[in-house]
Amino acid sequence: MPRVLLIEDDPAVREGVALGLRRQNHEVAAVPTGEEGMDRLRSFRPDVVVLDLMLPGMSGLDVCRAVRSVDQTLPIIMATARGDDVDIVVGLEAGADDYVVKPVQARVLDARIRAVLRRAGGAAAGDGGLPKIETYGELTVDRAGLSVTVRGTPVQLAPSELRLLLTLSASPGQVFSRQQLLEAVWEHSYHGDARLVDACVKRLRAKMGDPPREPLYIQTVRGFGYRFAAR
Repeated sequence: MPRVLLIEDDPAVREGVALGLRRQNHEVAAVPTGEEGMDRLRSFRPDVVVLDLMLPGMSGLDVCRAVRSVDQTLPIIMATARGDDVDIVVGLEAGADDYVVKPVQARVLDARIRAVLRRAGGAAAGDGGLPKIETYGELTVDRAGLSVTVRGTPVQLAPSELRLLLTLSASPGQVFSRQQLLEAVWEHSYHGDARLVDACVKRLRAKMGDPPREPLYIQTVRGFGYRFAAR
């Protein structure tokens, strides 16, 4: 049973979302503030965090950064009000794996939660037959161990970051559109939000030390999407 830490200050929303998730067979700990959320993070040990961005006191963005400072791999889904475009971009760049717009139905949130958990525990689609350990310059990708190193130093990646890297590096030189990456990594079958892809690429490059102006590994194909540099 997935363990969900829900951080939401609105009592009605918090109770409604928690009830809906419990009906979808999730174990839920629901708290009203970021400070309480950080406390429960240590005691509850969730599989995923659902985080309201507009929190009193410690903001949702501060919570997101604080979680990432202690755990780079824990999936985070942020909940935003419709139209908070700047907050969405900042939240994604701060380390959130996905987002939902409030009000959100429990079955929609359940689907997003299960998708991020699959990313956390699964390999990239289409990697059958590939070597389990691949080396690209100073970058090493262990597909079996789901780990990444740069110059021998482990790089801690969030589930969406790891899955994006595995997907791109499975086909070096192949250009993927943002929509293709949304479907492969985030399982968004509809016309999704390209900001998820762009923010994830930005975080991934930063963690790998890949210079954004002249990237060695993940290259931007202007007007279309991204490709992993061919060897």
